[in-house]
Amino acid sequence: MRLSIIIPTYNEAATIGPLVRYLSEHGGDALAGITVSDGGSTDDTGALAAAAGAVVLQSPQKGRAAQMNHGAALAAGDVLYFVHADTFPPPTYVADIRRALEKGYDLGRYRTRFDSRKWLLRLNAWFTRFDLFICMGGDQTLFIRKPLFRELGGFRSEMRIMEEYEFCTRARARGRYTILNDCALVSARKYDKNSWLSVQRANYAVVQRYRNGASQEELVDEYRRRLNW
Repeated sequence: MRLSIIIPTYNEAATIGPLVRYLSEHGGDALAGITVSDGGSTDDTGALAAAAGAVVLQSPQKGRAAQMNHGAALAAGDVLYFVHADTFPPPTYVADIRRALEKGYDLGRYRTRFDSRKWLLRLNAWFTRFDLFICMGGDQTLFIRKPLFRELGGFRSEMRIMEEYEFCTRARARGRYTILNDCALVSARKYDKNSWLSVQRANYAVVQRYRNGASQEELVDEYRRRLNW
């Protein structure tokens, strides 16, 4: 297994350097490379990522889906691993992914653990062991065999929200999916500026509107209206 890590970024100077160094330290010889696909950051994200050892690309299109596709297009590994800039997978991530592939799985994610001890977030995290729509998100990282990713045409580049869910729905129709037993450490920064209830209400509203066929612009506006970023 050769693993290519793709990290989409926009103004992530606070976390990108430590994340790249962490992934490099625990990746070992399995790493084919760490690519940061940037969406036009106005801070030092690119310079800090490069200093930490990542290859930094400027995506021609801003948006997580488009940026992940851009990074994946130049990936050398036979397995792609998408990681958000504020998420740290377990140090055993290479062994975990290799074990899943050896068992015949084609894609998968971790459970969640928030970098907060608030009991409501611990409850949220506990539910991510279940294979439910409400328990899945890009923060949990995603690995997938590159041939399957290419067969599916990658993420929908025009999507600005719900892109991981839409992609995984298509991918799971073609390949075997698993939830890894360990947890990715996810930033709780969204909950630092918004109450737990506000975030749940926003998520519910956006999901319902997505299922009812709302446009990407409408979904983004709904999220921005309900939450303080």
